[in-house]
Amino acid sequence: MLVNGLLLLGGMGGSFVTSSLVHKKYKKKLNYKKFILPLPVIGKNAAVKQDLLPDKDALKETDIASVEDWIDGHLTLSSIAMGTTLVGIWLPAFSLVSIATLAFLTIPMVQRSYYGLVHQHKLKVDIVNLVTLPLLIGSGYLPVAAFGYWLYYLGLKIMARAKNNSQKQLTHIFQECMNKVWIVRNGVEVEINFEDVKVGDIAVIQGGETIPVDGTIIKGYASIDQRAMTGEAQPVEKEAGESVFAFTLMLTGKIWVKVEKAGDETVASQIQILLHDSTDYAASVELRVEELSDRLAFPSLLLGAIALPVAGYTSALVVLDSALIDHLNITGNLNVLSHLSSATQHRLLIKDGRALESLKSVDTIVFDKTGTLTQEIPHVGQIYATPSFTEDEVLIFAATAEYKQKHPIAKAILQAAKEQLLSLPVIDDTHYEIGYGIKVTVNRQIIRVGSGRFMALENIPVATDFQTLQEDANQQGYSLLYIAVDEQLAGIIELHPTIRPEAKDVIKQLKERGLSMAIISGDHEKPTQALARELGIDHYYAETMPQDKADIVEQLQQQGKSVCFIGDGINDTIALKKADVSISLNSASTIAADTAQIVLMDDHLEQFPKLFELSESLERNFRKSLLWDVIPNLINIGGAFFFHLGVYGALGIYSIGLTGGVLNGLFPVLKTRKELSEKKICSKTD
Repeated sequence: MLVNGLLLLGGMGGSFVTSSLVHKKYKKKLNYKKFILPLPVIGKNAAVKQDLLPDKDALKETDIASVEDWIDGHLTLSSIAMGTTLVGIWLPAFSLVSIATLAFLTIPMVQRSYYGLVHQHKLKVDIVNLVTLPLLIGSGYLPVAAFGYWLYYLGLKIMARAKNNSQKQLTHIFQECMNKVWIVRNGVEVEINFEDVKVGDIAVIQGGETIPVDGTIIKGYASIDQRAMTGEAQPVEKEAGESVFAFTLMLTGKIWVKVEKAGDETVASQIQILLHDSTDYAASVELRVEELSDRLAFPSLLLGAIALPVAGYTSALVVLDSALIDHLNITGNLNVLSHLSSATQHRLLIKDGRALESLKSVDTIVFDKTGTLTQEIPHVGQIYATPSFTEDEVLIFAATAEYKQKHPIAKAILQAAKEQLLSLPVIDDTHYEIGYGIKVTVNRQIIRVGSGRFMALENIPVATDFQTLQEDANQQGYSLLYIAVDEQLAGIIELHPTIRPEAKDVIKQLKERGLSMAIISGDHEKPTQALARELGIDHYYAETMPQDKADIVEQLQQQGKSVCFIGDGINDTIALKKADVSISLNSASTIAADTAQIVLMDDHLEQFPKLFELSESLERNFRKSLLWDVIPNLINIGGAFFFHLGVYGALGIYSIGLTGGVLNGLFPVLKTRKELSEKKICSKTD
């Protein structure tokens, strides 16, 4: 007993001294203040990783790589320790190598214990491990200690993969958008690097390009799709004197823009900065496993102290080595991994595993309107023809002019012409002009397609009864496309937002779950209200700015609501950050997809309700994993007190619990594979 006590004191003292030295080494080499430092296990006890020194800095890719290398290195060392321990059974000298290796693997745990006591004034489960390790080694149970280390680092490897699969760092908002910008220098248009654009420069942007700066148009006119910034469903027309935003899409026209904000100063980039400064979003809270482990640290020490005089030294060792929550870091995270894998098979990318867990408490779902409940491409509504033309002719003229265009309106027109099996004439390429609208020459006829403003600029008269159509369109939230042949108006085509075909069924399923829903949009009130009425959603918020969306989410949270926000635009990103759970579509803007915790990879809402099923399954399986962990350890503790259960007997019981927990963790993904396999068979049969 005296030897064991000396081993205990010496081991702890040496570890603390060594840890202070290694602390400086790791701090300088890996800067581990910026990432979660994984920790070793003692015997079978498994501590869950936590921020050693909390830091608000974003995790860098280089730091992630360092963590992965760190884990791989320590897993290799624990494997070596296992091997030398087994060899040491026959060649005792190898046991010294094992002890030295295990001592090194203990250093981060000593650091955690020290930090918990000194800075957090908190007793962590690592203290139990620090007591147990020297006792295991001094009592001749070196294989048990080595096995525990190896098992833990194997589990840590699983957790690292889980983190890589479930959390991706925000990429730069616009890294794929543009590299070059055309500006006017000394009266000549020259191409320069995007980062070289300065305030006061004159940028030149043409149809089909992304606007690179915030500024004011000094010449030209254009039709601009700025849904990603403002949420407006329809393109807006702008001319000299009006402002434009960076990273909105210019559909047609050509404009000269005086740069007022560039780079990090643009509105879009300011939104990105707000995202990084949102310190209240998804704060790093202790995981349930870690909370339970730390809470049981003192009871475990107390039970071990009681067992020593009551049941003897070996029993006390078994009790110390049987903390009630020990292998849950493996089985619990395997459970998460399994559900993440199931989600992937259902075409759901879950970047943050916490989101799946948080879904179980969500009671309010807020949908962004444009791009989420409605599709990018509108659809053709009513076609109005003047007496000299037919509706088919009006559609043919529009489709002919839009044939070479790739924007959503052109796609809608061409799709309508295709559905009606209309044949299109050939355009004379030498007479193809793009401005506020499109002007082409076909069979010696000049066809103009564009907005009402374009018709006015081209001096095309519009009858009074057609002018009232524009007023109705403005009120109802759809747009009008004007078509003229030579100098005469041929007709007008209505373009309506297209509701996603699966939206109604999805809303119905969510209602059956008792969830409250709302629509939030930067669009006008009447179209937002009409959409809410059609889908059966009770609440809506219209004409909202980006910061307003986030404020609405916060207001709902202050009312005690747990909010899931679904959006796809740059203007949705702050709201996505604020929400308890954030979801985006695969076709969303880069920053929205990066910000969202979950991405619907098939780009439709059909799989959305599946997320709630997975969340419920995750909770059920977590409880089962907890039972597979707690019950064997309760048996071990009871056996140590009443039946003098030995260390190796306790290890056998522990292994049974671990096996059951692993199988339970794998069950969800095996079940999903079976379901999808049966679904494929059924689809082939049908």
